[in-house]
Amino acid sequence: MSRTAPARTALRICPLCEATCGLTLTIEGSRVTSARGDRDDVFSQGFICPKGASFGELDADPDRLRTPLVRKDGELREATWQQAFDEIAARIRPVIEEYGPNAVGVVLGNPNVHTMAGALYPPVLLTLLRTRNLFTASTLDQMPKHVSSGLLFGDAVAIPVPDLDRTDHLLLLGANPLESNGSLCTAADFPGKLKALRKRGGTLTVVDPRRTRTAQLADRHVPIRPGTDALLLAALTHVLFEEGLTDLGRLADHAEGVREVEEAVREFTPEAVAAACDMDADEIRAIARELAAAPTAAVYGRIGSCTVEYGTLANWLVDVLNVLTGNLDRPGGALFPLSATAPAPRPAGPGKGFALGRWASRVSGLAEAKSELPMTVLAEEIDTPGDGQIRAVISIAANPVLSAPDGDRLDRALSGLDFMVSVDPYLNETSRHADVVLPPPPPSQSAHFDFAFNSFAVRNQARYSPAAVPLEEGRMDECEIHARLILAVGGMHGADPAAVDDLAIQNTLAKAVETPHSPVHGQDVKELTAQLTGASGPERRLDMMLRTGPYDLTLDKLLENPHGIDLGPLQPRVPQVLKTRSGRIELLPEPIAADLPRLRRALDDRPAGLVLVGRRHLRSNNSWLHNVSALNGGSNRCTLQIHPDDAARLGLTDGEPARISADGGEVEAPVEITDTVRTGVVSLPHGWGHSRPGTRMSVAAARPGVNVNQLLDGSRFDPLSGTAVLNGFPVELSPGR
Repeated sequence: MSRTAPARTALRICPLCEATCGLTLTIEGSRVTSARGDRDDVFSQGFICPKGASFGELDADPDRLRTPLVRKDGELREATWQQAFDEIAARIRPVIEEYGPNAVGVVLGNPNVHTMAGALYPPVLLTLLRTRNLFTASTLDQMPKHVSSGLLFGDAVAIPVPDLDRTDHLLLLGANPLESNGSLCTAADFPGKLKALRKRGGTLTVVDPRRTRTAQLADRHVPIRPGTDALLLAALTHVLFEEGLTDLGRLADHAEGVREVEEAVREFTPEAVAAACDMDADEIRAIARELAAAPTAAVYGRIGSCTVEYGTLANWLVDVLNVLTGNLDRPGGALFPLSATAPAPRPAGPGKGFALGRWASRVSGLAEAKSELPMTVLAEEIDTPGDGQIRAVISIAANPVLSAPDGDRLDRALSGLDFMVSVDPYLNETSRHADVVLPPPPPSQSAHFDFAFNSFAVRNQARYSPAAVPLEEGRMDECEIHARLILAVGGMHGADPAAVDDLAIQNTLAKAVETPHSPVHGQDVKELTAQLTGASGPERRLDMMLRTGPYDLTLDKLLENPHGIDLGPLQPRVPQVLKTRSGRIELLPEPIAADLPRLRRALDDRPAGLVLVGRRHLRSNNSWLHNVSALNGGSNRCTLQIHPDDAARLGLTDGEPARISADGGEVEAPVEITDTVRTGVVSLPHGWGHSRPGTRMSVAAARPGVNVNQLLDGSRFDPLSGTAVLNGFPVELSPGR
């Protein structure tokens, strides 16, 4: 008679969106049977969403790859880990040696910022490889915010977040946190925080062409014409100057270019932008006055304000408004978080600043931003012959065939590579092209610390989750996969993977002891290394980062506090956080000033027909989670939402297919008639299109939907950041076949 192992519980930070909620997992044997919110978690305090609740099903997905795959005679076949890394070392080194490091393209997807491995190892790989052909999901979502922060503050990752717990007024553009749980604003229970804002008498204004769940909660919903956020923000800025409503407060001593901004927005009167935005000029003035009059306020823009033609200008104006109203860097406004693993803060003073366009893509000449090239040029860099052509790709947790424009062209380009490696748990639309697929284990078998999202959190805190379940036999730890990949690519195949962590520790400590403001300045590197604790290289690296960071923390302290350590509310950090060459907030940087004439021309633009926007769903995250049955269904559907008036005019019927045509081609999707989307606008969600052959995602393939990005050919992008225009582009509709 067999005996079932008794159930136990383990804590785990959820890795499925930016909210980073604490979970309590119930585990029977090695299987996660349920997940609930951890009520004692210092950050999330028990909040959980449907994604977190599905942790066990995701973890046990039978379609997850268990062993590496290596292509033999044109087919991907199961192989040993040794065979997989042998193949990588044998195939990629000749490409690098014959054609140089730029012959290798590295593609990083969003899941990298949700794992320890994705945070710790790709930077080492890129340093070793020295390729300029880096492509990430940032140019499909958030790069405009990085560029505007770099230009304003001198640091592309110095991103102020709204102080949700203390603000009196929140102006929210292009964001739907009741569905997305937030983005570049890590906040567990974002919905609860917005409700608390309303309950304490605060005001919520939502600017969105759809009446989303977030918009339904708002005091004021502005159904703006898509793509015109920058015009609205410029008009709000104009009103502040025109009516004498600017008040920088203490920021007056730390900002330059105020008068230049006033002159730059002179033409953007509410009357001038009203028709383009499809708004009333009086409402624009009212929004500006409310923003200025609030005791504290924050302006927050996300994906809808980034993935448009004027994404960088819109994100620049978000923080210009925060500065001009005195709300940047003050409690209740927008503040800069301070992560426990960030380097110790440097003294205030001039820095190196932020540079754009240090190199450009080979074919179209698109400029780099933050050392990245636009994802829209990946296909042409592969399929266009000539010096510098990408001949090999290392893809880590990325699925650009679905997430980037013109997946058909990228599909063809990837099939023609000399060699491709994919680190991915699934055989998806992109990884199916790889010659070697390296599958990481399920999340329950991996330790977790949020290196990225703690830098955008609305409250400073630190939490660490050891692996909840022992590593299953035959699997390899995700960090070890990355380390061995680095060794294979770097010509050190066969070396101890611990050497990668040791090298990272030595290099980091060597710099830290030479840095005057570091807490370990002047100490001995060997002695510091000997003090590090941790059962693995990644844990030792985490311990090192905590010890050299801004708080008196160690790995042992985190382990002693499994529900996390609260480090307090966000605090003002200007001028210390500024790294511009002037040491001040540079309100009108030259690249921004040079791009403003393009925005002025948009005053006269009017869409001739319908424009398309995407949409988020609480039970989805890009293309990741469509293979989880509990999350794939119900209202989480790939439908074309359209207003009843537009549907009647075009002869479209609810539930019947519609043909959607745009720059890059056409797709068909079932019609969903709803008045939650304004007239002149249709909505199709991002991340679908699971119908390509050769994948192994059975649940997703059963309800594939269509790939909205196939409507685009990559020709539309924000020139300052290289970010693809995925929202607000023109489409034509007709009844489907």
